[in-house]
Amino acid sequence: MPRTGAGLLMYRRRPGGVEVFLVHPGGPFWAKKDAGAWSIPKGEYLPGDDPLEAARREFLEETGIEPAGDFVELGAVRQGGKTVTAWAFEGDCDAAAIRSNTFEMEWPPRSGKRREFPEVDRAEWFAPGAAAEKILAGQLPLLQRLWEMLDDVG
Repeated sequence: MPRTGAGLLMYRRRPGGVEVFLVHPGGPFWAKKDAGAWSIPKGEYLPGDDPLEAARREFLEETGIEPAGDFVELGAVRQGGKTVTAWAFEGDCDAAAIRSNTFEMEWPPRSGKRREFPEVDRAEWFAPGAAAEKILAGQLPLLQRLWEMLDDVG
């Protein structure tokens, strides 16, 4: 069965142009990665689940922010072994104030010790050029679709 995910791409309009809200994955694997490591808040869902509701749930779990507004579908992209469907919405928040859920894993590897890490360790607002450098390559088409939809990147 193919794996499916859903996420939300929040954007805001500023005097200098549009900015997008991206999150950086937590945990030791991503700790020293930056360019090409950021993502929209997203997560997997099961067959029969409503993808938009899953996207809203994942956004809340990863940021502590209840997403609200008009959600515009951006379509699906392939990211690794899964298909991720995303929606855009206009909103605003203090990126430094996010509160993420956590996950547990053995760390260091083969140590027998279990540690807890935030699913998302930070979030930031990015202008178009910086966002394109920071976002995972598989999600870049979502940014491009947003720019086309807004038709006023600057």
